[in-house]
Amino acid sequence: MEKKVTPYKDSELAKKKQVEQMFDNISENYDSLNRVISLGTDQSWRRKLIEIIKSTQPETILDVATGTGDLAIALADSSVKKIIGLDISAGMLSVGQKKINAKNLDQKIEMVQADSEDLPYDDDYFDAITVAFGVRNFENLDKGLQEINRVLKPGGIFVVLETSVPTKFPFKQGYKIYSNAILPTIGKLFSKDKSAYAYLSESASQFPFGEAFNNILKKNGFSNVKDLPQTFGVATIYVASKS
Repeated sequence: MEKKVTPYKDSELAKKKQVEQMFDNISENYDSLNRVISLGTDQSWRRKLIEIIKSTQPETILDVATGTGDLAIALADSSVKKIIGLDISAGMLSVGQKKINAKNLDQKIEMVQADSEDLPYDDDYFDAITVAFGVRNFENLDKGLQEINRVLKPGGIFVVLETSVPTKFPFKQGYKIYSNAILPTIGKLFSKDKSAYAYLSESASQFPFGEAFNNILKKNGFSNVKDLPQTFGVATIYVASKS
């Protein structure tokens, strides 16, 4: 990423700490607001990611930047034995833990507060690793991807769902208007953190996508990399493996 995007422009804190603070601030209404902002389409993207993961029949899954645990909970409906939902934000994890307890999934899903760039697991530990809308929040993208590669088993699958920018008319123009004007306005109306959704919009527009992100994955040790654009290119699913 050419430009370093942070949630709070006047803060002297490192991006990592700013992201933690931001998600703690918006954790209580994050789920409902996310549905509104994405017009519900994020759920269909997650379903496609889940089918890709399920097809490999993993026994252990790490969901990095799990947030409130939506993806981890959805992945529990499979033959998987253990899912770790990992996030830097205690606030997001707390909301997620309540949902897990309500669904009686606490024996299958464990929520862990940790740094994605310093994962507390041994080498070659997980069969599958997922990140949904989280890689653009890494302070050091290469370091975070290298850590994911380290704890993924050889032959294991890594699937990323992340925002991207449409490149074709009229979706490119429509996306620009939506992300620059409408999305931050919705965030300001419904969130107590006025900077959060402006950051989420800006970080999405600046993050490398498509072939550029494919190359970053390859540089950090992943193979068999492919990208699957979703909904006219407003999001992309990336699939990779560890040799």
